[in-house]
Amino acid sequence: MGEKLLLLILEEHRGKALGILLGLIASILFITYGFWRSLFIVFCIILGFFIGKKIDENQSFDNWLRQMFKDRQR
Repeated sequence: MGEKLLLLILEEHRGKALGILLGLIASILFITYGFWRSLFIVFCIILGFFIGKKIDENQSFDNWLRQMFKDRQR
């Protein structure tokens, strides 16, 4: 029964469930570490996601860094 309920929630209310989960994680981080440390943790997670995404797309990390900073040098 619990499995069917979980599948129903994920199919019907995916955005709400994700929002609740992210809110819970953020509140635990803020209470445990404070605002700025939590913000740093979130920044590292986002950076890791983008690096992992580029690796999954078989794109060289060096090329990605050059592309990212190429537009800013002009």
